[in-house]
Amino acid sequence: MHLFNIKPATPDNIPAIQEIIAETWEPAYREILSLEQIRFMQAEIYQTEALQQQMAAGQQFFILYENEIPSGFASYSPYQDHTFKLNKLYVKPAYQGKGYGSLLIRHIEQEVLDQGGEYLILNVNRYNQARQKYERVGFIVIKEEDIPIGPYWMNDYVMQKALTARK
Repeated sequence: MHLFNIKPATPDNIPAIQEIIAETWEPAYREILSLEQIRFMQAEIYQTEALQQQMAAGQQFFILYENEIPSGFASYSPYQDHTFKLNKLYVKPAYQGKGYGSLLIRHIEQEVLDQGGEYLILNVNRYNQARQKYERVGFIVIKEEDIPIGPYWMNDYVMQKALTARK
């Protein structure tokens, strides 16, 4: 039996977040980004100091545990007006296919609703198969965006979901 729970993350949990990233980033992006870009972005976004800064700036992180093993995580932050941004969502390959990504999204949606949010947006690489997963849970593409990161570009779709309270 798989027991799971979702807990807020603190700076003490940064090593667990980095472990999840170490297992997920290359498989998630190797078909769409060069290994050099994967490593560059991973270092820029997930080094300890960068994660500490993201947390200090108000990005809320949650870790999903299966049988007390960190198996995935998500983060979100206020964006504008009644809109929040899902910044990150990753589940270790060994734990994919169990619905954990959807559970993390639902958890973030409830957090946003509890704070008066009405919309959740996210960026996803235009060639990332995760786009279809986001569409299945109600996100729609609202625009394309090209964002420079060092010598590279992130070629993304911006997706949005209107949130409604669960009964």
